[in-house]
Amino acid sequence: MDFKLKTDTFLNSLGDIKNSDHGPIAVSNKSIILCRDLLYTFKKQIIKKGFSTEHEEIQFFKQVKQIPLTHLIYYTEIRSFEIQFPKANKEAQKKHITHKLKKLNRFFLYNIDFGHYMESQQSHFDVQYYTRNYLDNIPITSTKFYFQDPDFCTARDMLLGKYKAYKLLINYLQNRLNKLNNFNNDQNDLKWTANKTALTELIYALYCNRVINNGNSDLKEIADSLQNLFHFELGNFYKTFSEIKARKNSRTKFLDDLSTGLITHMNKMDE
Repeated sequence: MDFKLKTDTFLNSLGDIKNSDHGPIAVSNKSIILCRDLLYTFKKQIIKKGFSTEHEEIQFFKQVKQIPLTHLIYYTEIRSFEIQFPKANKEAQKKHITHKLKKLNRFFLYNIDFGHYMESQQSHFDVQYYTRNYLDNIPITSTKFYFQDPDFCTARDMLLGKYKAYKLLINYLQNRLNKLNNFNNDQNDLKWTANKTALTELIYALYCNRVINNGNSDLKEIADSLQNLFHFELGNFYKTFSEIKARKNSRTKFLDDLSTGLITHMNKMDE
C-alpha cells in the first residue's frame, strides 16, 4: 500500500471538509468518519502484510498512523467541547474554555518526560515506544486507554496522537476565547473599507501560506477573526472564493495591487 498517497488523499479530503460552509460539530462528525475509515484501512493492511523491518514499523506508528489518529482525537475533542459549550452567558462560556485549557495543561505536565522526548526529537526509546512487541511491557499512562488492539497499537502511539492533537486543541480553544474577548475590538476603530472579495483573497493567502499559528488555525477561524477585527461581514466567503478562482484575468488582483502599491511606495522613498 502507498501510505503517502493514502494520507495525501486523506488530507485533501479533510481540507475540503474544513473549508465547507458547516459548523464545528458537523465538520467534526464528517472528519471523524474520514479518520476512522483511513485507520481501518491501515489496520487491515498491517494485519495482512505486516512490516519488512523494525524501522518500517517504527515509521508507521510514529508518523503515518499519527496523521489520521491525531485528527481523530482532535475532532472528537472539538465535538465534545462544542456539544457541551454553554449556549448563553459570555462569562460562563469563558469559564468553560478556561477549565478545558487547565485540563490540557495538566495533561502536558503529567506527560512532561514524554513531551520532552518528542519535542527534542529523540529516538533512543523508539523501539519500545513504537513497535508492538513492547505494548505490554510499558504501562499505559492514561486512564482512557482501557484497551489497545495489540495488532494495531504500540506502547506510546496513542499518547503521541493525544499529545499532537491537544496542541492543536489549545490553539482552537485560545481562538474561541479570543472571539469572546473580541480582540478588544470595542477599543479600536479599524474598519475594512475595501470589498469582500479583497478580504477573501487576503484570508486565503494567510491560510494557504500557514502564517497564522504556524498553520494550525483553520480557514474559518482566520476569517472569523479578521471579520471581528475589521468590523466587516463577509457572508459566504467560500462562494466568493469560488468566484475568485473563476476569474479570467488575475485571480489575485487585490494581492497584486498590494504588492504593486508597496513597491511604488518604496521606489518613491528611494528618489
